[in-house]
Amino acid sequence: MDDATETYSRGRRLIVERPLLVVVGVFAVLLVFDFIQRLVTGNLRVSYVGSLIWTGLMRGLIIGLAGIGLSMTYSILNFANFSHGDYITSGAFSGWAVTYLIAGLGSNNIAGLLLVGAGGTVYASSLGITIATTPVAVILGMLFAGAFTVVLALLIDRIVYRPMRDAEGISLLITSIGVAFVLRYLVVFVFSAESRGTTAIQDIPSWNLLLWDGTVRVTAHDLTILVCTVGLMLGVHVLLQRTKLGKAMRAMADNEDLARVTGIPTEQVIRWTWIIGGALTGISGFLLVLWRGTIVFQFGWLLLLPIFAAVILGGIGSIYGAILGGLVIGLTWNLAIIWIPSDFGRAAAFGMMILILLFKPQGLFAGRTTA
Repeated sequence: MDDATETYSRGRRLIVERPLLVVVGVFAVLLVFDFIQRLVTGNLRVSYVGSLIWTGLMRGLIIGLAGIGLSMTYSILNFANFSHGDYITSGAFSGWAVTYLIAGLGSNNIAGLLLVGAGGTVYASSLGITIATTPVAVILGMLFAGAFTVVLALLIDRIVYRPMRDAEGISLLITSIGVAFVLRYLVVFVFSAESRGTTAIQDIPSWNLLLWDGTVRVTAHDLTILVCTVGLMLGVHVLLQRTKLGKAMRAMADNEDLARVTGIPTEQVIRWTWIIGGALTGISGFLLVLWRGTIVFQFGWLLLLPIFAAVILGGIGSIYGAILGGLVIGLTWNLAIIWIPSDFGRAAAFGMMILILLFKPQGLFAGRTTA
């Protein structure tokens, strides 16, 4: 059989055995061809694509950071924590209460500051909050958001999840949904359901990266997110790979029964899982509000599905998969609007998740757990 005949046979076999793969491949080639053709003809500006990639990167980093906590909870405690989104919201509100208090202390009503301006008592524009104008308030608020979420996660574990440690995963899942509703309406009770601005948008320093047909706007808040998220992800990597605690967490994620037999203090590992995951979750919520410039009680709940998509896409149980999945979701969400209306960007991200899982059901990091 000559080369041409063999190639023909392989192609025919591929079409018969994996027609969906062929259809997806052809569709992807058409998209790439259209993308290049629009760039070459000037119908699509490079600077516009650069702006979409930059914004998608910011979104993906925040989703990835929040996804680490969810992935750790799943791999070590073995349940999908549906209250994770409301941990994000609770941490963000607590952090912004501290930021408001520090930024406006002495010139505004303390109750209004602690309630993040609920009822129009304090306005973000009058406080002038940005990372450049009020750096101490922003940094302390971010740290408090992480610390508060750690305390919240430990408290809920002690009251709710610890007595159910040996329960089935479905019972824990349903319980976590109940916890989510309790947290959400506690936030509404304290901070109200209204949406409000949190930063002085006009005062945020920004720079324009020059490309040959335009610019990409980068703000000081973008750089803050970039530094904080990448730094924290590297910190988690070092912790898992280089510390005794990290090795214990990896061992427990791989086989909890074996970890118990070998003397690993499993309850202590669980406590550290909540501490690390809670800190990352609270900080990710604070950073998301800093980036968007607005806060509302259900924003964590709305973010939960993209976080789950990222964790599942990356391979549930893998923190590296959660990070990579977050980046894929964020970039797809933004780049999809080259071809479809922006309102459908979120749907495109979920479509990408389904597509990848069709060909790699265990996720991008299949076979790799917390390590």
